[in-house]
Amino acid sequence: MHYIVGDIGNTSTRICLLNKNFKIIKSIIIDTKKIFIKGYMKKIFKKLFKINVKKKILFSSVVPFALKRIKNCLKDLNKDAVEIKKFNLKRLIKLNIKNVNQIGSDRIVNSIEGKKYKNCLIIDFGTATTFDIVKNRVYEGGVIAPGVKLSMKNLSQSTALLPMFNLKNKQNSYGKNTKEALNAGFIWGYEGLINNIINKITLKWKMKYKIILTGGYSIFFKKMIKKKGVIVDKDITIKGVAKVYRELL
Repeated sequence: MHYIVGDIGNTSTRICLLNKNFKIIKSIIIDTKKIFIKGYMKKIFKKLFKINVKKKILFSSVVPFALKRIKNCLKDLNKDAVEIKKFNLKRLIKLNIKNVNQIGSDRIVNSIEGKKYKNCLIIDFGTATTFDIVKNRVYEGGVIAPGVKLSMKNLSQSTALLPMFNLKNKQNSYGKNTKEALNAGFIWGYEGLINNIINKITLKWKMKYKIILTGGYSIFFKKMIKKKGVIVDKDITIKGVAKVYRELL
């Protein structure tokens, strides 16, 4: 028997096929906006259903309308889509926050997977750049900053003369043209933002902790982080969803 889990984000959605041991054996990444194209998701799911999979399919989602569209699609295919917040997640991790409903499902499952390190800081380079704190295997909350790609896109769209560009990781001086100046601003700016937030969070954190990077720019910014113990795990969200499935579903 196989399982299907997914993560629905504002920019992209990832759907994974898992084996009987809940290990990823196939991964599909799509633009979230494509979920709303008639028949698009049905084609994807039909390909995944060629082998025997469990009826219930578990998602973490921060896009309610996209989740609803997928639920309707799977209902037509005699499958059930379930969101992780339908379960008592406190059975898997203590949540020391004011309102669970205000925390993105992706941030919760990241922390569920990250708690195996006991103490960790998870930085997710998604539509927003999020920092989530796990201390003594308890989720303590976090920080939300603007996302790299979204900031680049908004700046380009909101100005007449600033172009869209691709970040280059070599920036030894200030720019001699517009693209170089933009590259310097984003690299130096986010390098400062990331390290400053890490320092603010860990100022009184007198213990060993792991820094886990995930999301689109995780590899790009890894070498710019000044703390030791930094790893990249682009599967952390799916692993967290899989853990919820295995333990609660």
